[in-house]
Amino acid sequence: MATKIENKIVGYALVNEQDKKDAEVKAAELEAHKAATKVVQLGEPLSRPDKLVGNTYKIKTPVTEHALYITINDVIMNEDTPQEHRRPFEIFINSKNMEHFQWIVALTRVMSAVFRKGGDVTFLVEELKSVFEPSGGYFKKGGKFVPSLVAEIGEVVEQHLQEIGMLKKSGLDQHQQKLVDEKKAEYLEKHAKAGDEVTAEGFPKGAQLCAKCNTKAAIVMDGCLTCLNCGESKCG
Repeated sequence: MATKIENKIVGYALVNEQDKKDAEVKAAELEAHKAATKVVQLGEPLSRPDKLVGNTYKIKTPVTEHALYITINDVIMNEDTPQEHRRPFEIFINSKNMEHFQWIVALTRVMSAVFRKGGDVTFLVEELKSVFEPSGGYFKKGGKFVPSLVAEIGEVVEQHLQEIGMLKKSGLDQHQQKLVDEKKAEYLEKHAKAGDEVTAEGFPKGAQLCAKCNTKAAIVMDGCLTCLNCGESKCG
């Protein structure tokens, strides 16, 4: 169908197929940029109910004179429905030791704000556990290496999220655990006869630090470095 041009033509340009494709690509890039820079609001922070349920965890480290008591309170979502579940709402850390008071208060306030904002809060676990103490960290009871006090707080948060179902518990399945227990018993029986000493946790005193579970339980077994705690093996 022909279109009659009533106005005076003041200019023109020829558009080929390549120009059309370039314009489409540019428009797509512009939309992608808008989507990437768009601020997504997770919603209004949760209001605090009059009653919360929670757990308190005690940690005693070589770097603090007194124990730390970590309390994580949860809010119950969708109560009395099939979708009922718990999610963390606030965290408190108490201790007689005032040395770390300022940064502990700051940390708990920021974490509580993240909890109340909603969304996926499990990222806090990896962020906290990746903090390293300049002095080199420490070993806690059981032979497990902890890179910092902040990292141990992260482990407590991880334990709590596992208990309320927000994180899956890591570890070996029943078959793998049985195999590791058998290998551990075989190794300890062999070396007990030779008079080798073991730690209070049942691992050889000369065991190396496992890179996977950070526990001093890695020994050379059948020509391969194997962890008697988590089953990690260099031979696969």
